Amino acid sequence: MGRVGSCFDNAVSEAFNSVLKVEYVHRHTFRTRTEARNKVATWITDFYNARRLHSVCGFKSPIDYENEYRAGLTVGLAA
Repeated sequence: MGRVGSCFDNAVSEAFNSVLKVEYVHRHTFRTRTEARNKVATWITDFYNARRLHSVCGFKSPIDYENEYRAGLTVGLAA
């Protein structure tokens, strides 16, 4: 985190909110706030974290990236 007023403090959350709105929220209609909360939470856990490819992760999903990272740690410890 940077200093107060630094534009880099919120960059990650702003980028996520942009993706959420562009890729999901603006493409769907929700009848209630509860439905919106549930569907957005499902989108985050089932798609954004599990299947969506992220450039910062070498175009892998965050779950796959973390699994490969942990496997690399295990191999390093076994050697």
